[in-house]
Amino acid sequence: MPSGPTGRPATIYDVAALAKLSIATVSRVLQGTGPVSEKARIRVDEAARELNYVPLRAARSLAVQRHEAHGLVLPDLAGPFYGDLLMGYERWAGEHGQSVIITVTHGHPDPRRSIRDLASRVDGIVAHADAVELSLIQDLRRANVPVVLIAHPPVTGCDSIRSESLLSAEQLTGRLLDSGRRQLLFVGDPDTPYDATARYEGFTNAHRQRGLSAPDPARVRLTEAAGAQFAQQLLQEKKLPQALVCGNDEVALAVLKVLRTAGVGVPDDVAVTGWDDVMAARYVTPGLTTVRQPIAELGRLAAQRLNERVTGERTRARNDVLATQLVLRDSCGTVPPDRGGGVGGE
Repeated sequence: MPSGPTGRPATIYDVAALAKLSIATVSRVLQGTGPVSEKARIRVDEAARELNYVPLRAARSLAVQRHEAHGLVLPDLAGPFYGDLLMGYERWAGEHGQSVIITVTHGHPDPRRSIRDLASRVDGIVAHADAVELSLIQDLRRANVPVVLIAHPPVTGCDSIRSESLLSAEQLTGRLLDSGRRQLLFVGDPDTPYDATARYEGFTNAHRQRGLSAPDPARVRLTEAAGAQFAQQLLQEKKLPQALVCGNDEVALAVLKVLRTAGVGVPDDVAVTGWDDVMAARYVTPGLTTVRQPIAELGRLAAQRLNERVTGERTRARNDVLATQLVLRDSCGTVPPDRGGGVGGE
């Protein structure tokens, strides 16, 4: 039988005391997560053997006061973005013995209460920018809940992970302007989420760099239904711009379908671009010009960053910005014949 100093089963506290190391270090050695020195590993192994310590999952969770669960807060589960994000997150969490409890805020009557309840049942929270208010984030941090934010500007004490948006949006918009198209329209609400703000800023920067004034955005929710409704409205008004720079692929694909069904040529009459590079972007006709962001990697890295904070492997917050890539396809009308898919294209 495992035996601690008082004859009860040994706990991780006993191992840490005998090895003269912190609980966090002992936890990393026993679970095989995070870097530790070889000297520390040997001391933990020797202490565990001397105490006949058996790291049962339930006992380990109780000893370090952890639930072995992550909380993931998303605004929605519809659409390809969240599917890819979840795939990356759950794959990493599953490989490292962490369960994931998901809370969806869109349509929830009291999302703040739901998130607070979730925080009591998990070791930490990962939240998408469009799913949680800044005031609640700050409340969670004051309660010492580890928080990782996705697509959100940095917040003191929290980790944040986002994809680069501003420079890629400048590059995409600049390519359209340099092709001779001057009447461009950004489709999406720059006020939310944070990524859309940066994309619109890149859109306006590209205009300013060429001595042009950027038009106000068409404030459209980044959903398929909103994109289709917007395209129908454009057709009714009979005021089509020369190019539509959409905030994501869902909107762009919906716009593309409505326009082509109405007999509008893409890209001959109107160029259409998106953002994300979801699978459908490669197979529609014409192929959708977009910006590829590593969505599954956002999820994977978010799970890893939260685990680092929960286990004590890292105590200081960090802000990760992942690279994106312009993918040129036929919908923008600027792909040289000898380049096929162009930069980043297939």
